Amino acid sequence: MLIAGFPAGSFAANCYIVASGPGEECLIIDPGQDAEAGIEEIVSRYRLRPAAVLATHGHIDHIWSVAPVCDAKGIPAYIHPADRALLSDPARGLSLMAGQQLFGGITFTEPDEVLELADGMTLDLAGVSLVVDHAPGHTPGSVTFRLSDTMFTGDLLFAGSIGRTDLPGGDYQTILDSLARVCLPLPDETFVLSGHGPQTTIGAERASNPFLAGLAPASGPARGL
Repeated sequence: MLIAGFPAGSFAANCYIVASGPGEECLIIDPGQDAEAGIEEIVSRYRLRPAAVLATHGHIDHIWSVAPVCDAKGIPAYIHPADRALLSDPARGLSLMAGQQLFGGITFTEPDEVLELADGMTLDLAGVSLVVDHAPGHTPGSVTFRLSDTMFTGDLLFAGSIGRTDLPGGDYQTILDSLARVCLPLPDETFVLSGHGPQTTIGAERASNPFLAGLAPASGPARGL
């Protein structure tokens, strides 16, 4: 299995390229701001052929380049229906003031082909099999993608932290429920490739992440990652 990634744009959101090996088709996970150059570098280096774009959720730092990448390559985008509207109106996922500051005259559109994700579905694409788990809390349509020993968590779980819940559609108790249901049952050796920051493992987070300790805090972080 080939997995390569890089932090994209000013938000430093991790974009991942997944393929069964060099010279094969590949999947692009979370192409954020200015991600096209990084994607092209990895695709060229490993002689890959993009087959689809997958979004862990609809926040702008993760979907900024979805439409440009999909339309340039003639490939579909996959996103959960609860976050689909953010593809064409990402300001809905932010406070009004933040939206005004970020976007000005920039226009976002859906790519030509959008397919919707569902909890528990298996995506067999580009020689790769990924299990989709709906994991709301950061956004209503947040999902994770699981390989045999690796999970792409988006902004659900980070090394030492969890996703923020103070933006529209976020809810702290819901994200705790998602963490308990989606992440904690996995083996300790499961690699966690998150939407921001370094990789970690389920075991490391189970042992040291303060937000997983007991899963019983009364209120969440106002300004998580």
